[in-house]
Amino acid sequence: MNIPLPAYVTDLRETVARALAEDMGSGDVTARLVPAGDAGRARVISRETAVICGRPWVDEVFRQLDPTVRIDWRVAEGERVAPDQELFTLQGPARALLTGERTALNFLQTTSGTATAVRQYVDAVDGTGTRIADTRKTLPGLRNAQKYAVLCGGGVNHRIGLYDGILIKENHIAAAGGIAAAIANARALQAGVPLMTEAENLDEARAALAADVDLLLVDDFPLDTLREAVALTRAHRAGGGKTVIEYSGGTTLANVRSYAECGVDRISIGGITKHLRAVDLSMRFT
Repeated sequence: MNIPLPAYVTDLRETVARALAEDMGSGDVTARLVPAGDAGRARVISRETAVICGRPWVDEVFRQLDPTVRIDWRVAEGERVAPDQELFTLQGPARALLTGERTALNFLQTTSGTATAVRQYVDAVDGTGTRIADTRKTLPGLRNAQKYAVLCGGGVNHRIGLYDGILIKENHIAAAGGIAAAIANARALQAGVPLMTEAENLDEARAALAADVDLLLVDDFPLDTLREAVALTRAHRAGGGKTVIEYSGGTTLANVRSYAECGVDRISIGGITKHLRAVDLSMRFT
């Protein structure tokens, strides 16, 4: 799978440099046990079934430590791997390999954990036409990496942050004096970004559709109500509207397909980035 690094990943070097500084501090004293001129070889394997993601971060770790380190990847981004499968090999100065091991694996296990979780949900809704989307419930400092991992898992990105989309939620509606007023205020901003609004009932959904917002986010709707909201959205689009409907709230692997079968375009799930279980990886010197 060829997954180009998205334009929003502008902090790759900075993120890796910060992670290396966090781990190394004034220097890797344990790596000094190995003579400075010694070369080494290593291989990294997955100890479990997973979807692999994070190659750019691993490459950057060793580039910053020693650009002579050679990395040969055996898997592609977004590829599903089996236990004990070799992911990549390393060759270069032994000290650099030892120093970079934990930071590189930390990035890889985290982003692969996200991609693996996303793929489980993507597989669960296969054939429905519904896409799995992320939220802003990400690990601080790793927003862009996790958003990229969602793509590797087969999902789609919601807005990246507060700057690239207007999402009118419950508190905005209350503060503005109603959903119609909130949408009118958003239109007046002329911010040049997608306009999305959350609805907690069908009346709010109808108001959002009447305003032809870019995305209608229905929150915690029962299945019958969700089907009605989907029908309203489809009728709106049949009349020339553009609104996409997305469901959010209490979604698990056990129930995600039931929401998808209601006909929503997308389901956003905070748990794919928030409830993270890192993939078990191992680096072995040869």
